[in-house]
Amino acid sequence: MNRPPFQTAFPAERPTGTSGGVRRRPNPPTFAFVWALAALGGCQSFESRPLDPNAHQEAWDRRTLDGASLEEFMSRRAPLPSELATDFDPQDGLSLGEGRLVALVYNPTLRLARLRVERTAAGAAHSGSAVDPSLEFSALRATDGGSDPWVIAAGLGFSIPLGGRRAAERDLAEAELRAQKGAFLESEWTVWRDVGVAWIEWSAARLRVDATERLARGLEGLARTAMDLADRGELASTEAALFRIEQAQRNNQLRRLRGEVEAAKLRLLGLVGLPPATLLELLPAIELETTIVAIAPAGPDAIALRNPELARLRREYDVAEAALRHAIRKQYPDLTLGPLFESDAGRSRIGLLGGIPLPLLNANRREIAEARVEREIARAAVETAFESLVGGWAVAVARAQALAGQREELVQVLAPLMDRQVEDAFEMLRLGESASTLVLLESLTRAFQAKLDLIDIRAAEAIARAEIVYVIGPANTAAVSHMPEDRR
Repeated sequence: MNRPPFQTAFPAERPTGTSGGVRRRPNPPTFAFVWALAALGGCQSFESRPLDPNAHQEAWDRRTLDGASLEEFMSRRAPLPSELATDFDPQDGLSLGEGRLVALVYNPTLRLARLRVERTAAGAAHSGSAVDPSLEFSALRATDGGSDPWVIAAGLGFSIPLGGRRAAERDLAEAELRAQKGAFLESEWTVWRDVGVAWIEWSAARLRVDATERLARGLEGLARTAMDLADRGELASTEAALFRIEQAQRNNQLRRLRGEVEAAKLRLLGLVGLPPATLLELLPAIELETTIVAIAPAGPDAIALRNPELARLRREYDVAEAALRHAIRKQYPDLTLGPLFESDAGRSRIGLLGGIPLPLLNANRREIAEARVEREIARAAVETAFESLVGGWAVAVARAQALAGQREELVQVLAPLMDRQVEDAFEMLRLGESASTLVLLESLTRAFQAKLDLIDIRAAEAIARAEIVYVIGPANTAAVSHMPEDRR
C-alpha cells in the first residue's frame, strides 16, 4: 500500500485463524471508529443567544446608584488608584469623585474593555495545549478478485513538539494578557480624565447661567427705574430703552446657556453610563489642584514610572518579543508518532507510524521576519509615546501657569476696579445724576463679562491641571488582578 512520505511500518505478522479450511475474514479496525466517535462526543455544542434590544433598554432604564452593588463591584477588583478612591453616598447629590466611581461600573467603554480582558484570559487559559491526535484510515479493494480482496489500514498519530513551541505559545498568551490588562487600566485612567473634564465643563456652564440670571434680574429693576426717569423727563427715552434692550439680550442668552447646561449634563450621564432620563442631582465642581508641577526633570521621570499608556506600550513590546520567540520556535518541526494497523489479504500487521517535516524550504521565514519588524515597531511606539507625553505635559504645565497668572490678575486687579466702578455709578444715580445711567449700564455689562471670563479661565485652568495629572498617571499603578463581572 502507499504510505505518507517519511512514514514507516514495522510489521509483526500474525497467522490468520482458519475454520473448516475456509479462511476467516479479519474484523475491520472498529476500535478507531469507536475512539473517533467518542472524541467527537466530547466536543462543545453551539447555543444561540439572540440580541434582545427591549430587555437591554429596560435594564438600562432601571439602573440605579445602589451603593451596595457598587461596593460589591469594587470588592472584586484590585485596589483603586488613590485618585479614584472615594466614599460613595449619593443621597445628598452626586459629586465628581462619586461620579468617577459610578463610571467605573457603568461606563460603556470600560464594559467593552473588561470583556476584551476576559477574552484574552480565556485564550491564555488554553494556550500551549497538546495538538489533537490525527486518525488516518484507508481501504483498498484488489481488482483481481480473490477470497479476501480488501486492504485496510488505520493509524493514530500523536504530535510531539521538539523545539519548545508550546512553552513559547504559553509565554506569548501570558504576555498578551498582561498587555490587555494594561490597556484596561489605561481605559480606566482615561475615563477618570474624561469624566473630570466633562464635570468641569458642565459646572462652568451652570455658573454662566447663574451669573446671567443675576444680571437679568438686576436689569429688570434698573429698566423700570430708567422708564420712570424717562416719564418724568429726567432721562431720554432712548437711553432708558437701552436697559430694556440689554435685559432682552440677556434673557435670550439665557436660553442658549440653559441648553448648553442640559447638553453638558446629558454628555456627563453618558460618560458615567446612566440613561438620559436619570433623575439625579449633580454637584458642580471646578477643581483646582493645590499644587502645579513645574517643568523639571521629576516630570519626565514620573511619566516614565506611572503613565498607563507607556506601561501598556511596554507590555505590548513584551508581546512582540514573545511573538518573535514563538515564531522562531515554530520553525522546529513536530514529531508525529503513533500505532499503525494494517490488514492485507487476510494478513494482519501492527507497527509504528512516524513522520517529521523537514524545515528546508519554508522554515517559517516570513513569520520570523515580520515578527522582527513588529518588535522594532513596538520599541519605536514606546520611545515616541514617551516623547509625545513629555511634550504634552510641558504644554499643559505652561498653559496652566499662564491661566493661573491671568486668574490671579483678574481677581486681584480687574475685579476690584469693576466693583468700584459699579458702586460709583449707583451712587451717582442715587444722587440724581441722570447722566450716570449710561455709565452704570456700561459698568454692569463690563463687570458681567469679567465674571464670565473668570469662569472660563477657572474652567480652562482646572482642565489643564487635570491634564497634567492625567499625563503623569495615577499614584497607584498596581496591575488589575482580575476583571469584575459586567453590570448591565
